[in-house]
Amino acid sequence: MDNKEDEIFDLEDLYGEEFEEVEDDELEEEFEEVEEDELEEVEDDELEDEEFEEVEEDELEEVEDDELEEVEDDELEEVEDDELEEVEEDDELEEDELEEVEDDELEEVEDNEFEEIEEDEEDEEDEEDEEVKKPLKSQEQLDLDKLSDIEIEYIFLGLLLNNPKAISRYYFKFEDCHFSNSELDNMYRIIVFRESESYAPAIAKEGFKLPMEAQNSYGLMESLKEIASERNYNIETIYTILKKLFILKKNYLSAPTKLIRDNILNIINYKLYDEMTVEEVENAIEQIGVTAGLSQGRLNEDITSFLLNDESTLTTGADLPFPILSSVFKGIRKGETFVYAMPSNSGKSRFTINLASYLAFTQGKKVLIISNEMSEEKMKLCLITTILNNKAYQKLHGQQLKKTEGELLELKFRPDKKRGVKVDEKGFILREENETIDDFVERLSKISTEFNQTIKVTDWLNEQINNSIYFIHITEHTNDDIRKIIMNYYYRENIEYILYDTLKADTENIGNGEEIKKTATILSNLAQKFEIFIGSSMQLLESSTLPVNLTINDMSASRTVKEVLDILCLMKQINPQTLSKYEYSEIEEAKEYKDLEVFDDPDVRYYICVVDKNRAGAKPKLLFRLNLAYNFWEELGYVRLKQEFISID
Repeated sequence: MDNKEDEIFDLEDLYGEEFEEVEDDELEEEFEEVEEDELEEVEDDELEDEEFEEVEEDELEEVEDDELEEVEDDELEEVEDDELEEVEEDDELEEDELEEVEDDELEEVEDNEFEEIEEDEEDEEDEEDEEVKKPLKSQEQLDLDKLSDIEIEYIFLGLLLNNPKAISRYYFKFEDCHFSNSELDNMYRIIVFRESESYAPAIAKEGFKLPMEAQNSYGLMESLKEIASERNYNIETIYTILKKLFILKKNYLSAPTKLIRDNILNIINYKLYDEMTVEEVENAIEQIGVTAGLSQGRLNEDITSFLLNDESTLTTGADLPFPILSSVFKGIRKGETFVYAMPSNSGKSRFTINLASYLAFTQGKKVLIISNEMSEEKMKLCLITTILNNKAYQKLHGQQLKKTEGELLELKFRPDKKRGVKVDEKGFILREENETIDDFVERLSKISTEFNQTIKVTDWLNEQINNSIYFIHITEHTNDDIRKIIMNYYYRENIEYILYDTLKADTENIGNGEEIKKTATILSNLAQKFEIFIGSSMQLLESSTLPVNLTINDMSASRTVKEVLDILCLMKQINPQTLSKYEYSEIEEAKEYKDLEVFDDPDVRYYICVVDKNRAGAKPKLLFRLNLAYNFWEELGYVRLKQEFISID
């Protein structure tokens, strides 16, 4: 009886843990027994010894549960009939005990069995036909595969194994090491820390973990040595090829945008990539980073659509408040820099406000004024004066009146009726003694339409949120400060129109003319890179040069600044005593010219604007009239000296 119990116990082991613990040679033995005793009877010999050896893992996974149950039932019944009858004739084995082997356990046993058999089989006749379901690779992994050359990696490692001393020169730093898989990465560490340990410099080991022990390391090592010995490879050449790929991988993985990653990936497609040195590859990557935000392309591509595009930045610049300048400049175009230079105390800041107001309130643009001249309070007063008196803005806010900057500053308004109201000699309402400002304003609102109209204008200005004029006043600053200010407002408020009053060298280089060119270059680069417009005022020398004869030599700063600008205008007031020497016309080369009108008002002044540089074309000399009290700039036309005064210098 004891022998029978032992035999039954052995049978349970056969279907329990026997397959999991069996060694390779025991598995083969057991498998042959199963083939001979059990599998001969399964489904009319459909599964023969040879078929079991060729059954692949994928085929087993496709067997449905019902098929497995059917095979299980057949096998168990046959085992029960053949083996239980011989071992245990008098003892009945209940059916429930045999059905304890679950479908998933049977699958696991069979999977493990066939996986182990496949590992031991050296020759697989149908290996090429094997259908292996592999997970889809990510786009990043597909890109990294393009930047890999597994054969070069084999050769390089083999060369190091054949010549251990070579590691002293041909090594990769930890941050630059990007082998295609962990097995090759581990082999490189075996070389550094074991095979060539005494020759590897400290920098070659820094950052790396010690290699892992792997069963196939010796076999891989011998294979790599053999590969490297097949030809007379030059390790310098192999190392350069691999280092270029590793550099591309490293920068691809750290690139912040898809555009930069794609451009780095494209380097391997350069026509002369094979001839590039490591340094040239690094320079190409750096160039990609620098020009990532700049426009690049093939000039003769898409030419027809370019020509027919009515929204080209070359023709759709924002208008200036001056028709002739707008025409010759093609408007204020993003991506360009514009400098207007005047002598000291000639109205540079007022001209800046005039430009900013027009861009903001007639063109609907957000504008940033960076000022190191006029304070915010003075700028606000000048803005109110400009908006209140200019016809272009009166159409927008609906108030028709004229108030000088001085009158606005001192709250000088005329009453609707003078009776019962104290006024000065010019008819302006006087503030009573001990009257608070709040009481005075309350009284003005009741007796002066002028005052109420002015408040309506300032209220209108407050409501212009989407096309505001932003302002920042700076004193001590560096070029980097200017760059950061512009970038901050560009990203924060999406401001694309910047006016800088006045363009000077940074604080540490005041008086150094060449430093101004550096500042102008920085502004020009920002304008091009981010497609923004940057206008700046600059200072002219106080010289005896007639306004109509101004040249770059009259600049107080570096004359080479002109080289980096797109537009340069030189502006100077005409001496009131010489107005009779000039004439102007509304069209160029007119048959008849007009004399300049003489005004007794000292606030009315004439300026000549000499367009010294214009990438868009013409460079005219134009006449402007300024009413300083209202900050009203008016473009009158083309100006010239009268014939009899042309010889005057």
